[in-house]
Amino acid sequence: MPVRFSYVLPILVALTLAACSDDHVAASDTTWLVTATRIYVAPDSPPIEGGWVLVTAGKIEAVGPSNADPPRGVRINSACSGGVVAAGFQNSHVHFATPAFEQAATRPAAELEQSLSQMLTGFGFTSVVDTGSIVANTVALRQRIERGDVRGPAILTAGIPLYPQNGIPFYLRELPPEILQELAQPGDAEEAISVVARNFALGANGTKLFVATPQGDEVIRRMSAEIARAAAEETHRRGGLVMAHPTDAQGMRDAVAAGVDIIEHTTIDPAGATWSDDLIRELVARHISVVPTLKLWAYELDKQEAAASVREAAFDDARREVEAFAKGGGQLLFGTDVGYMADFDPTDEYALLANAGLSPMDILASLTTAPAARWQDGERRGRVASGFAADLVVLDGDPATDVRHFADVQCTIRGGREVFTREPSR
Repeated sequence: MPVRFSYVLPILVALTLAACSDDHVAASDTTWLVTATRIYVAPDSPPIEGGWVLVTAGKIEAVGPSNADPPRGVRINSACSGGVVAAGFQNSHVHFATPAFEQAATRPAAELEQSLSQMLTGFGFTSVVDTGSIVANTVALRQRIERGDVRGPAILTAGIPLYPQNGIPFYLRELPPEILQELAQPGDAEEAISVVARNFALGANGTKLFVATPQGDEVIRRMSAEIARAAAEETHRRGGLVMAHPTDAQGMRDAVAAGVDIIEHTTIDPAGATWSDDLIRELVARHISVVPTLKLWAYELDKQEAAASVREAAFDDARREVEAFAKGGGQLLFGTDVGYMADFDPTDEYALLANAGLSPMDILASLTTAPAARWQDGERRGRVASGFAADLVVLDGDPATDVRHFADVQCTIRGGREVFTREPSR
């Protein structure tokens, strides 16, 4: 869809457009604007057809429709103009646990930026939640991004997760021994509180509890209720959020009883054991959010070389859980588990969410306003509105016509600075 400016706009605006260079926005740029074919101000607001977004000093100063005059003499960011604009996306389930992010404090900035682009910023993510990694290394990466040394997303981290005693899941046992030694398996409530305190002292923003972990041969090891509650209460005392990996329906109930804030993943074991209506009502009543990560199940079942019938049953269970939770008024947060999962492209996740009954604006909410509200940051980010952080994504296609366009990213802008710009095709 081409940008349509009203014929009544002053000729000066056209001259300004013509005079603009193709330079990208640099850290030193303080005021500039981007034009759009459509602007999704927020999932619960009507879109603006055509128009522009004015950015000053890292914040959105004004948003105007196509028939409103943009300020005179302001440089237009032509590299990021001409697409569909929305607030920057949040991926609420990632891991900075791959070799690409090791030694983040000293690794060359260009290497880190390339890895961040491939995994996150190239898909529009301006903020992410790391749900498990070596906290000191992830905080070092965050510090370099915040200093401006490395272009990347805002990072919230849960640091080192907590596992049941002798409960490292089978799929993590091939990690290097030095990493396995770091994985916390508290034996009592006091030790759990100590792990949470250490994580927060190093810079964590929350805690992740593996309340139930698969050991292989259909064996599940479970975290004691006392340990889970102690870790959750200490996290809340420190102002953080608690995330839980539930594994199965019993793990879901244990997570709810512990007082968690976010459930990471739907559950597919045992087959056919989808969430009950009572469980969904309790999740909604307790304001517990869910990160579906539907694409993960194909990734896991492919590794297990599962039969097609098993895959179909698992997807059907997960789809029904998401659909029932959303219809019941539950808050969904978009996440993909990249960093554990090697396939970074979120396109399939968008399609699976749509297949579970989510509308394009439901998906946009899970990417923008919902995570901002969940992390008590809804007055600063998640919308394209005056006074909000200039965290923006520019898409080449309109997700209202096809949700796969959510992954068709032209530019990603965080705090008024380009952190990803797709190279033009030749």
